[in-house]
Amino acid sequence: MMTRREAIATLAIASNFGHAVARTADAKLTLSTFMTEITPPIGHPCMGGGIAPVKEIIDPLFAHGFVIRGVGKPVAFVSLDWCEVRNGAYELFRTQIAKALDTAPVRVMVSCIHQHDTPIADLEAQQLLEKHKAKGAICDIAFLEKAVGRVADGAKDSLKNSQPITHIGTGEAKVEKVASNRRYTDSDGKVHYNRMSATRDAKIREAEDGTIDPFVKTLSFWNGDTALLGLSAYATHPMSFYGKGGVTADFVGMARKLRQADTRGVFQMYASGCSGNVTAGKYNDGDPANRPMLAERMNAGMAAAWKATKKTPVKDVAFRSVPLTLEARTSAGFSEEALMKRLKDDPKPFGQCLAALGLSWKQRCDAGKPIDVPVLDFGTAVLTLLPAESYVEFQLAAQKARPDSFVLVAGYGECGPGYIPIERAWKENDGNLSDWCWVNPGSEKRMVEAIEKVMKVG
Repeated sequence: MMTRREAIATLAIASNFGHAVARTADAKLTLSTFMTEITPPIGHPCMGGGIAPVKEIIDPLFAHGFVIRGVGKPVAFVSLDWCEVRNGAYELFRTQIAKALDTAPVRVMVSCIHQHDTPIADLEAQQLLEKHKAKGAICDIAFLEKAVGRVADGAKDSLKNSQPITHIGTGEAKVEKVASNRRYTDSDGKVHYNRMSATRDAKIREAEDGTIDPFVKTLSFWNGDTALLGLSAYATHPMSFYGKGGVTADFVGMARKLRQADTRGVFQMYASGCSGNVTAGKYNDGDPANRPMLAERMNAGMAAAWKATKKTPVKDVAFRSVPLTLEARTSAGFSEEALMKRLKDDPKPFGQCLAALGLSWKQRCDAGKPIDVPVLDFGTAVLTLLPAESYVEFQLAAQKARPDSFVLVAGYGECGPGYIPIERAWKENDGNLSDWCWVNPGSEKRMVEAIEKVMKVG
């Protein structure tokens, strides 16, 4: 576990390691891939203590990752079948993987897919709960450390099987009848934000899709005519039904398996895009039969994106990152004193967990630790990672910032902030911001500025 001094040193290294460019004439690009199981044990909290703990393993959880060498120090991208990784736990993943690869933590891009029947990891929040003998529990620190070690070992071992990258592929396709915005207007024109992952009210399901990104994007890496890896990303909460203790990668995990079966020899990965305000609620009433149905729809979209792939030779490749500073929330109930009181006195264990999560994020902000917003830029294609439960509008902003490039956005990077909404959501009293949001209004401007800066070429 990192000390505060080590964490600050890590950030100092990261701030001086923002930009590197490789030309294929000067450096040989190589790719290695790895998959490591990270299934929690029976009894482990799910969704940070907000729902039933692990009672059964419906399907195992994995970390899928790749490492690219030849663009300065190695760059890694890791997608976790976990709900969230936050603050010190996020730094633990990055520093351990970076150490295994002899690179800088800023060059390790860690994203969660955000299935809810899976773990949330936050070292400081869990330590606060244990210190004050709270009934709530967010994560098992010993399990976290073992999982991080396995993922780091997997990344290192993968280097033995590196293959050259000569081309990148880009493809996209519409996904039909999966995503819908939480926000909708009723027949009287009134705005609501209560369309959840499973929505049983037929009138709510009948409302418009709202603001979504309808496309699944697939970025692929090739050695000549041989496809090595396909990374697909789509913006929606990835749950069909949840909350009874059945660990699962849910319908996106099922879709990933279908893609893997259909493209043997190609390493298939999935990442959730910016979907803090996007769910499958318009097309899902919570019936368990909908899980495979949604998986088939996802797979159909990813298969179409794969079929539409266009290959281009790799020329210049750049990695860069910019710091993003978001303010800790200061509204009623979110001061340090209020959160500490809730941690100690809330009769509900999950209320204690929410307080600990808020305090953990506030401590990070008070320590002046920014969030890294990284980009792996191939010129015609860009892979970027945005933090936490960013609203889909930030994914659309990233695409707008590079209109002539294929932009694949992964969300759920550093998850400490919780929901990162656009300003309209505050003005319209988005009910989702009542507890799982630890940032102040004004975050939209900061997010867009960071996105535009990191997307800028040169």
